[in-house]
Amino acid sequence: MKNTILTLAAIISLASVSAYSQAQSMENNDTTENGIYVGANYGYLKVDGKDDFDDDSDVIQGLVGYRFNQYLAIEGGYVNFGDYGNSLSNAETDGYTAALKVSYPIVDRVELYAKGGQLWYSTDYDVLGFSGNKDDEGVFAGAGVAFKVTDRFLINAEYTWYDAGITVENVSNGADTDTDFKQASLGVEYRF
Repeated sequence: MKNTILTLAAIISLASVSAYSQAQSMENNDTTENGIYVGANYGYLKVDGKDDFDDDSDVIQGLVGYRFNQYLAIEGGYVNFGDYGNSLSNAETDGYTAALKVSYPIVDRVELYAKGGQLWYSTDYDVLGFSGNKDDEGVFAGAGVAFKVTDRFLINAEYTWYDAGITVENVSNGADTDTDFKQASLGVEYRF
C-alpha cells in the first residue's frame, strides 16, 4: 500500500510539473513575441558616389534573427550587392551584416521596423585594367513595414542605406571612394 501511495504521489507530481512546464512553454514561446526567424529579400540597388562606379543593380539578401519580444531583435545577414560600374571601372561586392532591429506593431497584422548595425564587405574591382580585391567595413541603417500573412509568415518592404568605400590600389592616385549603397527591396520572413 505504501508503494502505491508513493507511486501515485510521484505520478501526480510529475503530471503537475509537466502541465506547468507546458503552460509556461506555450506562454513564453508565442511566435509573434519571441524566437528565431529567417528571411530573404530581393530588390533594387542604387550605387551612388563620387566615382565611376555609380550604377543600378539587383541585390539579394538572406537573414537570420532572434526576437527577444515583439519590439526587439538581433539579426545577421548575407548581402550580394551584385555587379556595378561601367566598361572602364566596375566592381562586385558582397558582405555580412549584424544589426539591432526594433519593431512596433501598428495594427494586428502590420508592424513597422527600423534596424541598424555593422557591415563587413568584400569588393572585387577592375579599374582601367587594374584588378584587385578590398575587404572593408561600414555602417548601415534601414526601415520597413511587415505584413503578417499568418502568425509565422510575413511579407515586407524595406529601404536600407549602406555606407561603403572602395579603396582602389595599383592606380596612379590610389583614391578612396565614398560610396553609398541604397537598397529598396521586397522580402519574406518566417518565424519558428
